[in-house]
Amino acid sequence: MRVATWNVNSVRARSGRVVDWLVREDVDVLGLQEIKCKPEQFPYDAFREAGYEVELHGLSQWNGVAFASRLPMEDVEVTFPSQPGFAKGHEGPDQPKEARAIGVTVEGVRLWSLYVPNGRELGDPHYAYKLDWLAALARETEGWLAARPDQPLALMGDWNVAPLDTDVWDVTVFEGSTHVSRPERDAFAEFERVGLSDVVRPLVPEGYTYWDYKQLRFPKDEGMRIDFVMGSAAFADLVTHARIDRDERKGDAPSDHVPVVVDLELDTGLDDDRPMIF
Repeated sequence: MRVATWNVNSVRARSGRVVDWLVREDVDVLGLQEIKCKPEQFPYDAFREAGYEVELHGLSQWNGVAFASRLPMEDVEVTFPSQPGFAKGHEGPDQPKEARAIGVTVEGVRLWSLYVPNGRELGDPHYAYKLDWLAALARETEGWLAARPDQPLALMGDWNVAPLDTDVWDVTVFEGSTHVSRPERDAFAEFERVGLSDVVRPLVPEGYTYWDYKQLRFPKDEGMRIDFVMGSAAFADLVTHARIDRDERKGDAPSDHVPVVVDLELDTGLDDDRPMIF
């Protein structure tokens, strides 16, 4: 089974490109982030014509997460139980929850598509929200792993954290900025403590997943590695190959992120004549 994650930065603007890529790369399940639309605005027809059904969580023109799968999706869950909310200038326990998390089960594998809050700036309320959001998700993950240790689990998406200095083109440029701060990196490391690991890095030790549109970042290869597939031990045991599809940052109207792809040693009945990804 081939699964992938991709922050598409508006699915309506890039539905053709995303669907073409899905078919060309023979992907079974894609987690999408930043779909930037409500359910009634999603371009379902383009995906269905290519053989993919869609589950999504979108509330406005901001954020939004989804799954596109040509295999049955079960146990669909939008937001995780303790997910904190956020609204600028709003405090208290009743803050609205943003469309940043959706979970599905495919062929017995539990998958989450996540769009972690950006944080904006150190000291901004959104930064505190980001840390709270990650801490709550880590606690939920620890509970999921304890309850079903043998079920393959992966949290995929745009984490908006660069865990290593080598995950940005020049760490000195980011001094005093989000994405590389010690609290963010500690929050990311907490997922490793509770039992997840980056299943892509052992196979793809180098490479960025995001390049800003500004200042010719992509031609200069001034990028960041902030999109990850964090898997449980049961999930990691299934991984046979992985790649970062850098070429999807090229061409007309690309997203500023590229897909991250993993192959699982899991037969689905759709695997005949599947091309290898390495």
